[in-house]
Amino acid sequence: MKAEQNELVTRIGPGTPCGAVMRQYWQPVALVDEFDPALDPRMAGRPLKAVRVLGQDLVLFRDQQGRWGLLDRDCPHRNADLSFGRHEGDGLRCPFHGWKFDAAGACLETPGEPAGSRLCERVSQRSYPVVEKSGVLFGWFGEPGSEPPPFPQFDCFAAPSTHTFAFKGLWHANWLQAFEVGIDPAHPSFLHRFLNDAPLEGIGDNPAGKQFRSASAGEAAGGERWPMTRIMREFCQPDISFEPMPWGLRLTALRSMTPKLTHVRITNAIFPHTFVIPLSETLTITQMHVPVDDTHTYWYSIFTSFAGPVDKEAMRNQRLQFVSLPDYIPKAGRHNNWGFNPDEQRSQTYLGMGEEDINVHDQWAVESMGPIQDRTREHLGTTDKVIMANRRMLLKAIETVQAGGTAPGVADASLAAQMVGPDTVDGIAPAGEWPGWWQARVQAKREGAPWIAKATAAAETA
Repeated sequence: MKAEQNELVTRIGPGTPCGAVMRQYWQPVALVDEFDPALDPRMAGRPLKAVRVLGQDLVLFRDQQGRWGLLDRDCPHRNADLSFGRHEGDGLRCPFHGWKFDAAGACLETPGEPAGSRLCERVSQRSYPVVEKSGVLFGWFGEPGSEPPPFPQFDCFAAPSTHTFAFKGLWHANWLQAFEVGIDPAHPSFLHRFLNDAPLEGIGDNPAGKQFRSASAGEAAGGERWPMTRIMREFCQPDISFEPMPWGLRLTALRSMTPKLTHVRITNAIFPHTFVIPLSETLTITQMHVPVDDTHTYWYSIFTSFAGPVDKEAMRNQRLQFVSLPDYIPKAGRHNNWGFNPDEQRSQTYLGMGEEDINVHDQWAVESMGPIQDRTREHLGTTDKVIMANRRMLLKAIETVQAGGTAPGVADASLAAQMVGPDTVDGIAPAGEWPGWWQARVQAKREGAPWIAKATAAAETA
């Protein structure tokens, strides 16, 4: 990639071409959990926090009526920082001169002005629409007066609260390299390789268990159930393909095990920065990579169950071992070599950075490239075809938006009805029958999901 192209696809601040594309999509701004006094006691009396998204400094708060306010952080009077404002229940007051704004940005009071002043009527603070979905707060940053696209009805947003769990973490690197690590179908065979396999008993669909320890669907030769770890380790040369979908790309990675058996892994890349992957036969992960600025990225993951309810407390506690609240900053990083242990690398894991939390594996890959990866120094191979396809999509989207056109996928309101699913599979299939096999597995999973069955029944009786 040329240096000027690398600049084009990585810079996302206001006024940048890629930033203009990003502002056509709903973007995560915080977890609802960040306003839970049990996790952050400061929120009990002052549910407000500073946030930074797409290179913009914002203040996010909840008023006494439960409405969310997402405002530019600089007061429109003299630009003081509103994240230090007085939360007064019905609005946010700047301590500099007492100007007060509600959740929609309307000016309520300018108390220092002369009696009868109508200045308030001429002043407002830029506010951004906020929606709450599956434990995540999303903001929309399009041009003032423009209409945000319909929110997609992907599984992670359609499932009830009982069947989803959301978490996040901060990486010190550009958004695009974070996303490109996630959509790479070849890297699990190496980066997440475990040199031995834990027993499958007691893991199953335990959402707090070790990732990649659950068995793939189907059976290997001899009727064995194989964990994903073993398949990734023993079959490390996948046949990778992709096909365009309304939301982006559907990715297929086939690993030939025997003349009669093929491991099939179906995942999805949702443009511009989200992937959907299977965690087990009945759990998926939808992970978004929202740019904080050019050199910092928050990943947001939504775990969705197609079986029973998830144990949010267990899932949260398992992950809180690895991050520091209230800002969800990983305890591992460049400052401590991401926890690298050469003894472990020789005997337990390919990378040597632990088994309990594979997020640190991805974190190392993303952050070790530098704050912004220099793609002029790459040498891409056959297994990078998805990376190349995604970059072409991004460059095309930038060109389209610059020309006044509509950004692709979720941003295109005309495609809203197609923003459902998307389906994923991790399983061992009959070699010649894998296309029909994975579709049948998906259908069985969906038919067994209680929340889908309930929604279907309601639609049929409506």
